[in-house]
Amino acid sequence: MGRPDLNRRQLLGGLGGLFVASSFGFAALGTGADALAADADTRVRYWNLFSGGDGSNMIAMLDAFRKANPDIAVKDSTLQWGSPFYTKLAMAAAGNRAPDLGVMHLGRVTGFSPGRFLDPWDVDLLAEYGVREADFNPALWKRAVIDGKLYALPLDIHVQLCFYRKDVLKKAGLLGDDGRIVPVTSADEWFDVLKEAKKATKKGLQTIGLWHNDQNFQWWFFVAFYTQLGGTWFNAAGTEVTFDTDKATQVLEFLRRHLTDGYADPGFGGAAGAEQFLNGSPFVWEGNWSVPVYSGAKLDYGATPLPPVFGKPATHAESHAFVLPHQSDRGGATNEAAHRLAAYVVRHAQQWAAGGHIPAYTPTLSTAAYKELNPQSEYVSAMDHQATEPKVWFAGSTGILAQRVGPIVAASTMGSARPETAARRMQGALTQLLAMKNPMDGRTAAEGGAPA
Repeated sequence: MGRPDLNRRQLLGGLGGLFVASSFGFAALGTGADALAADADTRVRYWNLFSGGDGSNMIAMLDAFRKANPDIAVKDSTLQWGSPFYTKLAMAAAGNRAPDLGVMHLGRVTGFSPGRFLDPWDVDLLAEYGVREADFNPALWKRAVIDGKLYALPLDIHVQLCFYRKDVLKKAGLLGDDGRIVPVTSADEWFDVLKEAKKATKKGLQTIGLWHNDQNFQWWFFVAFYTQLGGTWFNAAGTEVTFDTDKATQVLEFLRRHLTDGYADPGFGGAAGAEQFLNGSPFVWEGNWSVPVYSGAKLDYGATPLPPVFGKPATHAESHAFVLPHQSDRGGATNEAAHRLAAYVVRHAQQWAAGGHIPAYTPTLSTAAYKELNPQSEYVSAMDHQATEPKVWFAGSTGILAQRVGPIVAASTMGSARPETAARRMQGALTQLLAMKNPMDGRTAAEGGAPA
């Protein structure tokens, strides 16, 4: 495929400037699968990055698979989330010691040298196990295809949401007859909502938790609203930055206004927004992974995609996806079992939805059981309005793009940089990134595989 022949030492050297030194440590949190190995015909080694509530849900799904498929022993290991996970997965693939099945954020797949460190899925084999392209949102499936081949099998999308307290909004007259927040279609309408909600908020609480000093959340929010405006990043060839600084400035001014108008308190940072929401603050913006927290606290709350303040619905979305780390001898019964396991989990994702994620397998979304989930069923429309990072090697969860551009957005929101200045800095950072070479294969975005 014309890719430079990087050995493991060269790869490690390239990764060294991008990932933390402790990246090789991980926790192997198996779930007793080895006890089944003696009676099983096939053994599948599976690496994932799920901990906490996600980890418990995944274990439950794996146990259900084991019960239904006693001929397959699944040895699952949970590794440290973030860059350490990706570094270890890359090194395992480079050294021909990769697991049979893995999980990645879909946005990171393009940068993982598909065809070198990832093997493509056999779509015909997936179809035998009940998983077909027609069962997925077209845009989501397309993101998983590179050079015409499927390199990731989406499990879900996880999105940024607007959580709201129904008790406070009812007091403020902001609930519709359906018991949900009144529709918002412009920035002015949104700030009118905040104004009325503030009047009904207990003293000492901010109106909205915005994670205003967090570079990741600020980047995710920016991606959502910039997408609402129809903003673009690069041309199709990956040779030119098409970033619109005027639209970017508009988004940055919108985010900053939450603080200047007194709805978000600059003295409250990070998780304080979630804590205040639990205590009666009417709004907080954060990921759907907070659903178990708020539901567990027995709050009367709802959750919608981020408000379409610029007209076009769009909320930031990432996706957990199954991948096949490269093996020189991939094939046979073990490879078929890996396909079987991934297909099973994707098709039985009702348990996964309990963690707040939206299942990628669309037949799940039309079931009565899913429709009864609240607030999940309230924000399921996000599947059709995904705002995603550009399909380039340096994008994706915990990727270099967020590391470089996220702090600029946060600086603007916090007021240490003017929005128009921040927009120009973002454009400059994008230009630099476009010229960088991917340490996985030594190629720039323009030299990479053409996304399908």
